[in-house]
Amino acid sequence: MIEQKLLLLGLLKESPKHGYEIKKKIKEILGIFAGIDVNSVYYPLRVLEKEGLLTKRTSKAGKRPARFVYELTRKGEEHFKELLTRSILDFKRPQFSLDLSLYFLQYLPREVAKLRLRTRIRVLKRLTKGLAQMITSLKKDSPLPLIYILEHNLHMVESELAFLSRLIETF
Repeated sequence: MIEQKLLLLGLLKESPKHGYEIKKKIKEILGIFAGIDVNSVYYPLRVLEKEGLLTKRTSKAGKRPARFVYELTRKGEEHFKELLTRSILDFKRPQFSLDLSLYFLQYLPREVAKLRLRTRIRVLKRLTKGLAQMITSLKKDSPLPLIYILEHNLHMVESELAFLSRLIETF
């Protein structure tokens, strides 16, 4: 819930938004990089409103139906800063699907295990290339936080590639 709160409050820190706009931004941009999926934003927004972290007002534009626009309160801004600081200093171990497979790797025949690991390496190399291209293309027009996220992901993939290469050599 901390990540979800940080995400919602952070998006509202940028500017007031309506629920669909928040959901769209999560799906299109942040969900891809942050690994957060929010099926419904309306329930968490109601919870944040009850906590006094945001307010809701009705907005009507043109012939569109009225919709709620959410905005941070002063308390919400302070809570956002606190969550952001806590999140930066949180050293929760990332979860990788590979870890569980590595634990049971001994149960595969050695050559099958190596073949699967080499396949994973090929996929990671394509991912590395795609991330590098995305960084290059986005550096001109995109906000720095997106570049930071992409570069962080690129370094993690490169680190896994190096680990897997060493593992295959010693396996």
